[in-house]
Amino acid sequence: MTLAQYMKCTLGAASLVLLAQPAVAEMELSFYSGWQTAPHSRLKGDYPGGGTYNGLIGWDGKSFEMPPYYGVRGTWWKDERFGYGLEFTHSKVYAPDDEAAGIGFKNFEFTDGLNIVTANAIRRWPDQWGGVTPYLGGGLGVAVPHVDAETTGGDKTFGYQFTGPAARLIAGASYDISDRVALFGEYQFVYSHNEGDLDGGGDFETDVKTNALNVGLSLKF
Repeated sequence: MTLAQYMKCTLGAASLVLLAQPAVAEMELSFYSGWQTAPHSRLKGDYPGGGTYNGLIGWDGKSFEMPPYYGVRGTWWKDERFGYGLEFTHSKVYAPDDEAAGIGFKNFEFTDGLNIVTANAIRRWPDQWGGVTPYLGGGLGVAVPHVDAETTGGDKTFGYQFTGPAARLIAGASYDISDRVALFGEYQFVYSHNEGDLDGGGDFETDVKTNALNVGLSLKF
C-alpha cells in the first residue's frame, strides 16, 4: 500500500467513525500559526551504501520562514463541554549545519512539514473569566514528514514518508467576538516517532518533540 493510499484509508475510516456518532450541536473549524520549537533528540541510522551514524541534534523550528508553521483543526462539539475531531499540523525541524555535518550530512530537514495528523478529544469550560472559554485536549495519530536530506557523499532523499505514530496535547482558551467567530491562544506539545528510509539503501530514526505557542481564529457552523 502506498503512502497516499494509507492516508486515504486512515482519514476515510476516521470520517466514518465521526459520521456514525449522534448529531452534534456545533462544528468548529480552527486555523492557527505561531512559534514552534523542538528540543534536542537523537538522530541515528544507516548510511546509504553502509556504515552507521548517531548524533544528538538541536533542532531549529524556523516557524516564520517559508514554508511557515501552521495548523487546521476541525472539532465537532457533542454538547457545550465535549468535542472530538481531526487536526493537521505543519511543523518543521532543521538540523543545524554543523550538527548535520558532524554525523555525515550536508543537510537533514523536515522542511515541507513534519506533518502530524491526529484524531482529538477536547473538553472545554464555557464562559469563564468574563466570557473566556478554557479548554484541554489530546489526540493520537501519525507523522507524515517531508524528508529532505543529503549525505556528504552526495546521496539525496527528498519526499514524503509515513514514519510512525504521533501524539498531541493541547491547553488553551478562546474568546467569542461574535456568534460565529472566536479568537484563541494555546500551547501545544506534539510527540512523533519517526523511522524512514534514505534513498540508496539507508535509513533514519528519531523521536521529535515540538512545543508551540499558537494564536488563531475559529469559525462556528
